[in-house]
Amino acid sequence: MPTIDDIFSSTGLLAKTINGFVPREAQTEMAQAVKEAIDETGSLVVEAGTGTGKTFAYLAPALLAEGKAIVSTGTKNLQEQLFHRDLPLVKKALSNRRKTALLKGRANYLCLHRLEQHGGNSTLVEKDVLGQLSEVKLWSTTTKTGDMGELKSLPEDARVLPLVTSTVDNCLGRDCPDYEECYLVKARRKALDADIIVVNHHLFFADMALKDTGFGELIPEADAIIFDEAHQIPDIAADYFGESLSTRQIQDLAKDITLIFRTVLKDAAQLDKAADKCRMIAADLRLLFPDTTQRGNWAEALMRDDVRLEVGKLAEALGVLHEVCKLHIGRDKDLDNLYERIVSVREQLDSLSDEKQENVSLWYETTTRHLIMHLTPLSIAAKFRRFVASPPRGWVFTSATLMVNGGFEHFQRRMGLEDSRTLGLDSPFNYPEQAMLCVPRYLPEPNSFSMRETLLNTAKRLIKASKGRCFLLFTSHAMLREIAGKLEDEIDNPLLVQGTTTKQALLDAYLADEKAVLMGTGAFWEGVDVRGNDLVCVMIDKLPFASPDDPLLQARMDDVKKRGANPFGVIQIPQAVIALKQGAGRLIRDPTDKGVLVICDNRLVTKPYAKTFIGSLPNMRRTRSLDEVESFLARIDEE
Repeated sequence: MPTIDDIFSSTGLLAKTINGFVPREAQTEMAQAVKEAIDETGSLVVEAGTGTGKTFAYLAPALLAEGKAIVSTGTKNLQEQLFHRDLPLVKKALSNRRKTALLKGRANYLCLHRLEQHGGNSTLVEKDVLGQLSEVKLWSTTTKTGDMGELKSLPEDARVLPLVTSTVDNCLGRDCPDYEECYLVKARRKALDADIIVVNHHLFFADMALKDTGFGELIPEADAIIFDEAHQIPDIAADYFGESLSTRQIQDLAKDITLIFRTVLKDAAQLDKAADKCRMIAADLRLLFPDTTQRGNWAEALMRDDVRLEVGKLAEALGVLHEVCKLHIGRDKDLDNLYERIVSVREQLDSLSDEKQENVSLWYETTTRHLIMHLTPLSIAAKFRRFVASPPRGWVFTSATLMVNGGFEHFQRRMGLEDSRTLGLDSPFNYPEQAMLCVPRYLPEPNSFSMRETLLNTAKRLIKASKGRCFLLFTSHAMLREIAGKLEDEIDNPLLVQGTTTKQALLDAYLADEKAVLMGTGAFWEGVDVRGNDLVCVMIDKLPFASPDDPLLQARMDDVKKRGANPFGVIQIPQAVIALKQGAGRLIRDPTDKGVLVICDNRLVTKPYAKTFIGSLPNMRRTRSLDEVESFLARIDEE
C-alpha cells in the first residue's frame, strides 16, 4: 500500500497522473494528519487555506483506509464536483478499486408512486404545472437513476417537484407498491454497498437526527466521517436537532387528503371537509403576519391574542381531522400514512406552542405565502460531543474558514470538539504580491445615509478601473437593490444582479462576458470559484455582522449573557470574521491570480476588534488609497 509521501511527492502517484501537479507541503501535512485521524479513530479540525488542495488531502487517506468512509460537503454542486471530478482522479492515481456512491436527499429523486397519483388527475394540478408534469412523465420512461437533476429544462424551484418527489412525511416506505423499483431505495442500496459515500450536510444531519427513516443504517456502518466546508455545520446541525412546522406542510397534508378522497375514498366527504378546514385556518394564520418576508420571535408572537386564538383553532381542527381519519384506518395505505402525519403535526404544534421551554429559541420566518415556526436548541455541543465519542471512528472537519484570530476555539466550542486535534495550514499563494486590501479613506459610518453615495461612487471607480470583471458583495438585499438600481443608469457594463435568475445562470453569464459585473449577497460569498483575469476585484459593502434583530441570534446572545460572557466577542465577532473570510476568499483562487479586495467599512480602522478581522484575512498588501487600487488594477490589465 502506498504511503502519503508515495502519493504526494514530486515523483509520486498524483504527479504521474495529473499534468502540472506540484507538491505542496501543506497538502502533504494535511493528508498525513487525516490518515492518522482515521487510523487512530480520533477527531481532527483543520483549516486549509485556499490553494492547499484539501480535497485530495482527505480523499487519498479515505481511499487508502480499509473501512467505509462518508464524505459530506456543503452543497449539491460541490457534491457533484467531488464525486464526478475529484474522486475519479484520485482513484485513478492510486489505481484504487474501492466502490464509490453519490447519495442525495430524497427530494432529488423521482417518486414513482407520487407520479402515478398525480398522473391521471389533471384537475388537481394547476394549468401552468401541467406542462412540467408532462416533461417529467416523458423523462421518467428513459431515466436510469431517477435523479431530478438530469431534467435540466426544469428550474430549481419548479412547482411540479413536490408533486413527483417524496418527503419523509408522505413516503410509504416498505408499504409502497413501487418500493422495489424506487429510485431512492436503489440509490441507498448502492450507497450501503459502497466504500466511499459522498453526501451533503443536510442529508447527513437529517439522518443523524433520525428524521429520515430508512437511511439510518449508513452512518452506523461508517469507520470515517469527513466534513468539507465544515464552517457550515453548526447552523445546519442546530436546525436538524430542533423542530419546525410550516403552514405549507399543513396545506400539503390537506391536498393529499383531497387527492385520496377524489380518487380512492369517494365516500369519505367528512375527511375532505376536515382537511379543508385545517387548510383554511393555516392560511388565516399566515395572514396575521406582514406579507413581506421576515423573521421574528415566535414566543412573543404567541402572546398576541389573534395569533394564540388562530393557533388554538388550528390545534382543534387538527384534532377533528385526527378523529375522522382514524375512522378510515386500514382502507388505504396512503391514508394510513396520512394518519401518522396528522399525529406528527399535532405533536409538533404542541411543542411549538409551549413558550416556557428552556435552552431553546422559538422563532418564526415568513415567505410570501407561508409561515414557518421553529424550535432550535441554543447549543448542540453536548449532543454532538456524545455522537463523536461513540462508537470510535475517525472524524475530520475541514474548511478554508474555521479559524478566528489564529485559533479554533469558536468552532470547537460550538460543536463540542474541545478535545480534537487542530491544524492550521496557510495558503501557498503569495498574497503580498498577488493581492491588495483596501479600506478607503474618509468613509462615513456604515449605517449613515451618506454611505449609499460613497458605495455608489466607489463601485463606479472600481468597475471602470477593472473594466468589469468584479464582484460587488453586499450584506443586505436592500442595499444590493438600491446600489444596483443606481448603477444601471450610470455605467455601460452589463450588471448581473442576484435574484433576477438562478445563481448558476448568473455565473455563466458573468463568465461569458468579460465586461460583466456581478452583484450579490450571501449566496455569492462562498462556493463560487472564478479563476484568472475573470475576477480581479471584489468589493464588500461592510463587515458581515448578523442582524441583531435575528431572534435565534438574540436568544443565543441572551444565553451567553446569563453565563457572564460578552456575546459580541463570543458570538458576533467570530461569526462575522468567518463570513468575511468566505467573501474575501472569492478573489484569489489560483497561484497566478491577482486582484484587489476593497472593504468599505471604517470600523476596520477605528474599532479595537479590527485587528481580529485583519489578522484573520490573508496577508495582502494594504492601502487606504483608491488611487493605488486603480494603479494596481491597471498593472494587472497590462500583464
